[in-house]
Amino acid sequence: MALTSAGAPAPQRMDHPVARLLPIATTLVATMISVQPAHIPGYPVLAPAFTLMAVYHWTIYRPDLLPSSALFLVGITQDLLAGVTPGVTPLALLLVRAAVLPYRRRFVNRLFPFVWTGFTVLTVGAMLFLWTLHCLLDGMVDFRSTVFRAVLTISMFPIASFLLGRTQRTLLGAR
Repeated sequence: MALTSAGAPAPQRMDHPVARLLPIATTLVATMISVQPAHIPGYPVLAPAFTLMAVYHWTIYRPDLLPSSALFLVGITQDLLAGVTPGVTPLALLLVRAAVLPYRRRFVNRLFPFVWTGFTVLTVGAMLFLWTLHCLLDGMVDFRSTVFRAVLTISMFPIASFLLGRTQRTLLGAR
């Protein structure tokens, strides 16, 4: 049994290959939830960006387990399932990863309000980017729905962050 420097038992880590797929799997689940048909008028346009939440979390805490190639495939999958122009979501997800990766160490071991503030700034930028891209590719898109989606995404982040963090600690161990 491994011990920490304080002599306490070290947290167990699951090095099983399936556990190492956890970030990709949870990001795919977030994608499925994002595109899941709901009987709410306008839901696909207003659904929280759960995939964005997962990408932000894993880019901060385990970027080694969520490579760019996986993000590209997740993004293409989301575009195909949502019926939007293929390539928009992968581009956005890869830009989010590129924006967060250089600053990730500033978010590790910080209080949640700091992490949430970073997510808020990132979400506003990502939603504006997506809105602009969709306007260029598909014609004018209602800006109010983009603002509502951003607010809903930011509001739902604490729940997603808790669930992703709990899953990470349970299956991968804290690192």
